[in-house]
Order: sequence, then structure tokens, then C-alpha cells
Amino acid sequence: MRTIRDKELHEKYCNICIESPNSLFKTLDESSKTILRQTSICKHYKKGDRIYEEGNRPFGLICLITGKAKIVKKGVSGREQIVRMAKPVGFIGYRAFFAEENHIASAEALEDSIVCIMKTELVFGIVRSNSDVAMNVIRALATDLGFSNRRTVTLTQKHIRGRLAEALLVLKDTYGLEEDGRTLKVCLPREDLANLSNMTTSNAIRTLSTFASEGIVELIGKQIRITNMDALEKVSSQG
Repeated sequence: MRTIRDKELHEKYCNICIESPNSLFKTLDESSKTILRQTSICKHYKKGDRIYEEGNRPFGLICLITGKAKIVKKGVSGREQIVRMAKPVGFIGYRAFFAEENHIASAEALEDSIVCIMKTELVFGIVRSNSDVAMNVIRALATDLGFSNRRTVTLTQKHIRGRLAEALLVLKDTYGLEEDGRTLKVCLPREDLANLSNMTTSNAIRTLSTFASEGIVELIGKQIRITNMDALEKVSSQG
């Protein structure tokens, strides 16, 4: 049963994940969209909350409507590796959902976030009966696979400087820049930046300080301002 809070969230946000240009369901007929709206739920997660946990079974198809999230996987000795950053409006955890497997990573809210959760049976029924939606799912999975392949090469072959430079570019491409056109629109703890770059926190701090001394970035608390984009891209490309 939905609480009053859940109903308010649903009425305000549910339609976003269906009508968004990035939605898997944007090509659906109106009657099917109505069913999705009526059966989905919206939930609020606070900063630091886990949206879903590695090892758990998917409880529905999840769309991140507002906020930001990181997708993390536990590695050796429990150390976390950030495998992807998520932004609205976009689906998360759908690899495990469509594979009908347990999640192989966790999703954690980087800031207060709202997600829409669609019923498993309904989504599978739509995919089976609608070729356009099925193709949207295939394209999304293929795009993520390409990103993962590129990141694998980066994290295994690039040196520390190249890995950190690419991580900053990934954050820029994912979340964009502030109105000044230079400051990243996301504030990550240095530990998260290290986990995104596959390095220790101390190495991330040291390399970031080197970038600052070289005039590539400017550090303002947790904020990172890219002051020389060409130099940053060059460091990333040289590896």
C-alpha cells in the first residue's frame, strides 16, 4: 500500500521516466503508458542510501528521476570499485533485471534522489510484445557494454595520471559543468574519485594536486574546476 508521501512523489515524478527522451518506453502507445503510471511506485532515497544491493534480486525496473548515483562493485578485500556514474533521467540495474539474475553491483545515492520502480511482470510483457521497446533495451545494453569495454582498457592500461584525467572527463560528460563552463557539476569525495580511477585515495589526492600545480584544474573544497580542458584531454589520451 502506498503511503501519502509515496502518492505525492508518484503524482509529481512518475510521468518523467516514461516521457523522457531517454526513456525505454517513449515509443509506447498511451494506453500502455497509462498502465505503467498506475502500477509503478516512486521512492525517495537520502544521500548515502543504497538503492539496490549487490547480490540481491532486482525488485523491479528502476529509473533514476532526480539526483545522482554511483554504481559500485566490491573487489578484493571488500574494496569498492565505481563502475559507472548514473544521472537522471536514466535506468539503473537493468542488466540484472533483464538477465533475471542477482545484481553484480550496488547503487548508492550521491545526493538525495528519487527513483521510479516499475513492476517486473508488466515490463517483461511490454518488451515481449513491443519490438520498438525491445530495440530500445538492446541499444541501451549495447551502449553500456561499449562504455564498460572502454573503461576496462583505461583502468588496466593507462597510468595513474591518465586514469584520473579520464575519470574527470567521465564526470564532465555525465553531469556537465556549472554555469561558469569549467566547474564539474558533481562533488565527489576524494575516495570516490580514487575508486572511479582505480587507485588509492592517497594517489588520487597527490595526482589531483599535481594537476592543480600544472594549471590543469583548480581545487575549491570538494569542487573541481577544469582550467585547461585541452591539457586534461591530452593527459587522458596519452594514458
